[in-house]
Amino acid sequence: MLQKTILVKQIIRRTSWFALTMFILSIGVFYLSRLAPGDPLQSFYGDAIESMSAKELDAARARLGLDSPIYIQYIKWISNAFQGDFGLSLKYKIPAMDVISPLIGNTLILGGTAYILVFILATLLALFCAMNEDTLIDQVICKVGTAAYYIPPFWLGVVLVLIFSINLNLLPSSGAYSIGKSGDILDRIQHMILPLIVMILSHLWYYSYMIRNKLLDEVRKDYVLLAKSKGCTKSEIVFKHCFRNVAPTIVSIMAISIPHVLSGTYIAESVFNYPGIGALSVQSAKYHDYNLLMLAVLITGLLVISSSIIAQSINEVIDPRMKLTEASEWREKAGNSSS
Repeated sequence: MLQKTILVKQIIRRTSWFALTMFILSIGVFYLSRLAPGDPLQSFYGDAIESMSAKELDAARARLGLDSPIYIQYIKWISNAFQGDFGLSLKYKIPAMDVISPLIGNTLILGGTAYILVFILATLLALFCAMNEDTLIDQVICKVGTAAYYIPPFWLGVVLVLIFSINLNLLPSSGAYSIGKSGDILDRIQHMILPLIVMILSHLWYYSYMIRNKLLDEVRKDYVLLAKSKGCTKSEIVFKHCFRNVAPTIVSIMAISIPHVLSGTYIAESVFNYPGIGALSVQSAKYHDYNLLMLAVLITGLLVISSSIIAQSINEVIDPRMKLTEASEWREKAGNSSS
């Protein structure tokens, strides 16, 4: 009975926290986007705005619902949003959801692929470094990895485009696929190579270093000395014992890293003009396309907040002590309230 009560309280608390966070996020983005300098009519009418009179501009703002106070605009927007209407894109002049829907898949494919590759390569690199601790190759990898981590992704992307797209003409420099080849898997893979390289190099050593240190901490524990005394080789100790004990920590790191990798996806999309939510967010902010920007930010917030909740749930499964702590806190509160 106690476990069910705690589970229900967890679900209610996390659902409430999720809803409150999304609500605060929507208010913040709505107000900041409208207080930013610039005229959204420029996005809707283009150069024609220069020939419009003051009355025509006022009428245009009234038609687009931009003449009301910001809080009134927000109330109208959120009321329509609960009905599935996120407004009209000022730049594309079609519903914002119709603009962003085809791009969600591109972002998930690019970000998901990078996420998987980063942790596979990070784990393999960490194992290699742990096997060769303090050797020349380990020191070189540590120094090169640290330098690669601090290379700005924008600069790295420009260099890769200059080398592989312009000079060597081997890989495409932008887009998710060539014209008319949206269903060609090989063509999509070619377009993903450069963004993936930027994302992997920007994140690889950060996670490799954490996993490497966890492995080395495990290598120095007492049971490793016992295994060595029994004649176990270093590879057997690292792979069969240390890695198995560190595996839950790696899963925990993976769970909490989703927002980090997602931010890298948005940067890569902007650099390589990859059609995804990240590139669309930048364009929406640039052209003051309020409704499209709101939807893009909310989808991003949905992904980040959901991943944080999932990460916490995974951590609780991996480390039951978190649940025990919460259960003891709940008992203490229940005892105080009854007294």
